[in-house]
Amino acid sequence: MNVISKFKETVTSVLPVMIIVLVLGLTVAPIGSALIIQFVAGGVLLIAGLTIFLVGVDIGIQPIGERIGAALTSKRNLFLLLSISFVIGFFVTVAEPDIQVFGDQIHSIFNAVNKMHLVYMIASGVGLFIMIGLLRTVLKLPLKIVLVFFYILLFVLSYFSPSSFWGIAFDSGGATTGPMTVPFILALGVGVHSVRSSGKDDDSDTFGLTGVTSIGPILVVMIYGVVLSSNGALNGAETAAESAAAESGLGIFLHLIPHYAYEAALSIAPLAVMLVVFQFTLLKLPPRQIIRMAVGLVWSYVGLLVFLTGVNGGFMSAGRELGIILGGKAAGSGGVWSVLLICTGLLLGAVVVCAEPAVWVLTDQVEALSGGTIKRKLMLVFLAAGAAVAIGLTMWRALGGFSIMRILIPGYALALLLMIWSPKLFTAIAFDSGGVASGPITSTFVLSFTLGASQACGGSSDAFGVIALVAMTPLIAIQLLGILYSRKKNKDRLTEKEGK
Repeated sequence: MNVISKFKETVTSVLPVMIIVLVLGLTVAPIGSALIIQFVAGGVLLIAGLTIFLVGVDIGIQPIGERIGAALTSKRNLFLLLSISFVIGFFVTVAEPDIQVFGDQIHSIFNAVNKMHLVYMIASGVGLFIMIGLLRTVLKLPLKIVLVFFYILLFVLSYFSPSSFWGIAFDSGGATTGPMTVPFILALGVGVHSVRSSGKDDDSDTFGLTGVTSIGPILVVMIYGVVLSSNGALNGAETAAESAAAESGLGIFLHLIPHYAYEAALSIAPLAVMLVVFQFTLLKLPPRQIIRMAVGLVWSYVGLLVFLTGVNGGFMSAGRELGIILGGKAAGSGGVWSVLLICTGLLLGAVVVCAEPAVWVLTDQVEALSGGTIKRKLMLVFLAAGAAVAIGLTMWRALGGFSIMRILIPGYALALLLMIWSPKLFTAIAFDSGGVASGPITSTFVLSFTLGASQACGGSSDAFGVIALVAMTPLIAIQLLGILYSRKKNKDRLTEKEGK
């Protein structure tokens, strides 16, 4: 258990955002001393909770995924592989911290949306598209064709879905790929590829499952929006009072513990049941390994409880209040306040991406695959600039109130067009990494901040879409880098031939 390593990762992600909030909250956008204290306390709990949760994932939850993935692929039974993969995808997504927070955020805007119903819909989408992604790998279908087909289907379906749900649907795809879901997806994808690999297979088939899986939640949430709209449930968005508003001061955290203890139990319990069932039917692990995995589940439960309490007790409340203050001044006075709001979005985007540990893993991976031709620093510049533009555009959209599709359609069209020239490996990595930039901080603080700004500017659901925009930028950035890498490689080959 490398607790210190996980703690450093979490602090690196959270601390820069806390500094920005404290600077703004104590100067140009005062949010009050009581909320500042709640925010700091919530941030500390967030760091502690996420650290404990990630340790639990490492020692208990990720090994479950790896063992099940290996056992399933060794059976060489396609029906068994696909059906069990659906079950795994469903239960793991229900336990995903980002999805739990995301459900709370949506319910705070749309009272008609039942949080757990939404979570179950998203989990079903993940399970279904894990099956589709694994089937693609087994049948050796080209990843690019599968992506183009389903993204065209998404945008056709959006024509029938209510516009207020567009941003929510695309956000769900980015929020799904968090620290709980991704290890399971990667374990299954690598396991299936290794079993059916013949040595002549392209290594790019190792990647792509996460990219395909993230389409599922978007699709099912759009369908869910169509159902709610047909029932008249979305006729106007009512803003619900946040739970943190019920009390002030540090007592709010004690008040929230019973509620989130129950929610955390609902999330982790299915994983425990799944481990017991698979132990007797598939895994047959020795007692020592079972005990270790059980300890990991306990760590994950405690971490999820502390994380949710900290996030909802003060962290998101401060973000929303800061957005309301800056958005209100921008809507009322315009000018310099509008610029400050957009610049704050730009700064948050750059900081969030640069501080995300998964981004550093990704940049290492691409630098290694390119043989050092594409440097980590160059990738960080591309990713940070993309995320900064994404959140800056969201602030602009909060002020202007224009449709999210004005950004998503050209953005995804460009990403799909780049697949023509981008190497297969980089396309697969790009779509896998779409959720990398949209980590826990984006799903909690950034979304709350944009919700507050949108509310102050007279919008309701205009903030939804920020996770989608942040998740969209790696699709473009990494494929562009892949094209640069390919051209550099071809140029080097020509130079080498001319030298001979």
